Amino acid sequence: MQKNQSRIVIEDVRPQINCGEFYIKRVVNEIVNVSAVVLVDGHDIIASSVLYKHEKDKNWSETRMTPQHNNEWNASFSVDKQGYYSYKIEAWVDYALNWQHGIIRKIQDNQYVKSELLEGIQFLQNLVDEENFEEKNYFLHLIYIFGNEASYDEAIREAMSDRLHHIFANHPKKLLTAYSKELKVYVDRVKARFSTWYEFFPRSSSEHYGVHGTLKDCERLLPRVQRMGFDTLYLPPIHPIGEVNRKGKNNTTTAEQGDVGSTWGVGSRFGGHKDIHPDLGNIDDFKALIHKAKEHNVEIAMDYALQAAPDHPWVKEHPQWFKWRPDGTVQYAENPPKKYQDILPIYWESEDYVNLWKACLDILLYWIDCGIEIFRVDNPHTKPYHFWNWIITQVKAKHPNVLFLAEAFTAPKVMHQLGKQGYTQSYTYFTWRNSKHEIIEYVEELTKTDQKEYMRPNFWPNTPDINPHHLQGANESKHIQRYALAATLSSNIGIYGPVFEYMKSEGLIGREEYLNSEKFQVTHYDWNVENKLITVITKINQIRHQHEALQQTNNIKFCYVENSNLIAFYKWNDSKSSEVLVIISLDDHSSQQGMVQLPLGDLGINNGHPIALTDLITSNTYTWKDEWNFVELHPTLPFHIFKIKK
Repeated sequence: MQKNQSRIVIEDVRPQINCGEFYIKRVVNEIVNVSAVVLVDGHDIIASSVLYKHEKDKNWSETRMTPQHNNEWNASFSVDKQGYYSYKIEAWVDYALNWQHGIIRKIQDNQYVKSELLEGIQFLQNLVDEENFEEKNYFLHLIYIFGNEASYDEAIREAMSDRLHHIFANHPKKLLTAYSKELKVYVDRVKARFSTWYEFFPRSSSEHYGVHGTLKDCERLLPRVQRMGFDTLYLPPIHPIGEVNRKGKNNTTTAEQGDVGSTWGVGSRFGGHKDIHPDLGNIDDFKALIHKAKEHNVEIAMDYALQAAPDHPWVKEHPQWFKWRPDGTVQYAENPPKKYQDILPIYWESEDYVNLWKACLDILLYWIDCGIEIFRVDNPHTKPYHFWNWIITQVKAKHPNVLFLAEAFTAPKVMHQLGKQGYTQSYTYFTWRNSKHEIIEYVEELTKTDQKEYMRPNFWPNTPDINPHHLQGANESKHIQRYALAATLSSNIGIYGPVFEYMKSEGLIGREEYLNSEKFQVTHYDWNVENKLITVITKINQIRHQHEALQQTNNIKFCYVENSNLIAFYKWNDSKSSEVLVIISLDDHSSQQGMVQLPLGDLGINNGHPIALTDLITSNTYTWKDEWNFVELHPTLPFHIFKIKK
């Protein structure tokens, strides 16, 4: 027999992921909006609360829930510290309010309620007996008049009073209380939600043509990265590069004399994942770079690529960590259609997996001790999900500031699973979403479904691996358009920098790869060159840092525009102290015009109410009074970012 006397049923508690198997995600000072269906048999009045506490707190905090339509209740609470919070729903039948509701209906029906008044005394007495009850004198008076026939008229007035209702509601006697399952939210630092990434290859950082760049050269570029408004500098692998089966230029399988190989072919006679390529410098140079970057308000993000070149020290020291074939070889890594002849995959089903996992953790902890707090993880979808859950949990337990970006361009459910297992951010399909319909559909999926609770998108227009067809040979306007889209749709963004800003977009025929890819060779850039695209990127980044509406992703409403080449959307922060309207032309060759429909309901205004719009790029100002408004955009500056003032 079920020994549960509570009459309350709590179900459909949201947010929760996989029935509470995984935590939802927030950053410091964000809000958790909680909803649930709360039911009771019959017609009794019920009440419910959200209980929540930080992992280091002993006591639960409480926020009362508000009833909505169809037995749904909601409430919210704020998370102000990093780490885990627990939350659950508590619900009960409120017998005191039940009594008041019943007596009011009878009084309104002109019934004599002396007996009901006497019943009410017990609810009054329950509160009078509590210590520090501030309404004790008032309740003692009610007890007297409820039991005194001569005070009947006053008694029924007080029984129906709002004052009594509020006291009962705020001081409930919780009997036979029901509780939902306890759920968790993990709270990160704010950079998990808002970051602006810049990527370049350290070996291409030299001022001199034909010279291998160094970590000292990277230091020289830090003021430029900061000036452009980037706060995260991501460096592809800086470790020794394998010499066995080294790749040549343009991914050829035979390296010529002087070919430097792929930075992702980690490991050689010079060391492995805890070592630095000797041509880049040494560990002291790297620590100096980390320190210098922080002086420029830039964090260094490091690549974490769990794979090995054939001459990686692990291959000889731990052969059991690789799967050997009968002919004594290891099948090289593949991520169809790509082949990596210079890389051996780790054998994750090795009987020695415990030591393998520990070695992988030691790599992270080593670089964290050097000052690294952000890792971009290469191809995480080719390693076990449970491994990622374990290693991320281990790291975050001691180093909560550490963030992980999943570089997994793969099936949606696979990307979702990585987010659930603990990844802070994820690369996305934005790189390929080009039409208005594709963009809106994808952003709605990210921001209006459960994905918003566990998968923080990071929008990259390009990467060293991906030179999308729409950027190959594209003009300046297209590059501006793609950066404006990424930077305003998503609060986390990044670019593979010099190639993007200098528009070096020539591709291999029929493939989304760069011709003369920097993955396989040193490239020389004149880092002193400035152009319009760099100026626009810098300005957009400044705007992002100045306007909180653009420092989050989920508060977005697409606006109707009578033109398939124009996309418009409204964004706001939680307090609505920052609101922007963004309009972008998707045509990089011709002017486009159309009528934009303002989301009056979301703006909280009526048609005819004037709003002031300031273009944050040009500083031009406009006043719109109508629901529908005309816009025209030219390829020379194919977007507006309007600050809204109502």
